[in-house]
Amino acid sequence: MEILKIHAIILLLTFSIKAHGQNTDKKTENNLVKFPSITGPFQLTDQAYEHFFASYYGINSFSANEQYATVLRTKIKNHLPNENEPATLGLVHLRNKEFIPITKTHAWNFQQGCMAHWLYTNPDSLIIYNDLREGKFVSVILNVHTKKEKKVINYPISAVSPNGKEALSINFARLRLTRGSYGYGGNGQESKKNQVYPKDDGLFLVNLETGEAKLIVSLYDIKKYVPEISENRIAYFNHTLFSKKGSKVFWLSRAKPIGINTTAFTVNRDGTNLKKCFPEGWGGSHFDWLNDNELMVSAKYNKKMYGHIIFDVDKKNYYRLGKGLLDYDGHGTFSPDGKWMVTDTYPKNEMNEQKIFLMDMNSEAVISLGRFQNNINYKKDWRCDIHCRWSPSSKIIGFNSTHDGTRQVYIFKLDQ
Repeated sequence: MEILKIHAIILLLTFSIKAHGQNTDKKTENNLVKFPSITGPFQLTDQAYEHFFASYYGINSFSANEQYATVLRTKIKNHLPNENEPATLGLVHLRNKEFIPITKTHAWNFQQGCMAHWLYTNPDSLIIYNDLREGKFVSVILNVHTKKEKKVINYPISAVSPNGKEALSINFARLRLTRGSYGYGGNGQESKKNQVYPKDDGLFLVNLETGEAKLIVSLYDIKKYVPEISENRIAYFNHTLFSKKGSKVFWLSRAKPIGINTTAFTVNRDGTNLKKCFPEGWGGSHFDWLNDNELMVSAKYNKKMYGHIIFDVDKKNYYRLGKGLLDYDGHGTFSPDGKWMVTDTYPKNEMNEQKIFLMDMNSEAVISLGRFQNNINYKKDWRCDIHCRWSPSSKIIGFNSTHDGTRQVYIFKLDQ
């Protein structure tokens, strides 16, 4: 097992940038940056099966006491699963690395798992995850220790509010048609494939206590804000996320080809104050909320270069993070304590390496946590992105990788 220890002190100089008349100032003071001591990566899962975290990057996969992580197990490695190929959802004990099966799910993929979330209402025992039941996509609230289901909700979830009482829902059957690696097999929802901008489908707010849902933004609502769609294409929603206090929602509206047909949006949780995040042509890819008003979206800055861009919902003030070191499309996500951002790269160079970087949010100093050679057999809809995520204490970073030959789960430990 590779052991990585990092303990760096970096002296940074103050500077600010102004570009094209936009206010892009990001002032820092002369200061010393002390990065945490980092050990790892530690492999949590064995190679008899394929394993990966049971949700998308940036979503907390760890119980509040940080004893367990939610992980999917499967023998599938070279194709997108269908509804007849369930994965086992289980807990991995972080200390002894035991995999504890708790249930199976028929609604999953390699990019986002089954969107398992720990619920803040009982963050050491209750999770919610997606499944296919009697031909319908649903979400299930489950006690992971008793393995008893508390509730089945008639909507699959794509994000959960910080208080654990609400969720967002989108159309995963439509996703299967438009971007297969993020949808589910089984036609568990009406895809509405013959409607380019349906008025009765889009972004739903789901009450997890009552099971009721409200459409807060329809696909038709965003028609006037997005690029015109070419013939035989349909619009779809993907990648939803509540802000840190739950008052706002971010998501992407897309159509094929996604590069030129992507628009990043925010809206209040009640459906008011719908806003585009960026000027025309900037698009949007990966994301995380820094607080309740600012979020990071990797997008094409000034329509020229991808970067990790901070966007203020109220001020529309844009600046790139990383002082030139993070000018690419990465899966950036902020630590719960707000001190750090971890991000990654897609496989690059002759070695097909994926890299992980840690940035200090105060100074924007960046260090490398490692490089991991991606197995070339993992590609297309069954690719393995690094997809980092933080533990609640900000002392663990989890990620997926195939650098040892199979898809497995790893963690770094931070001593702050």
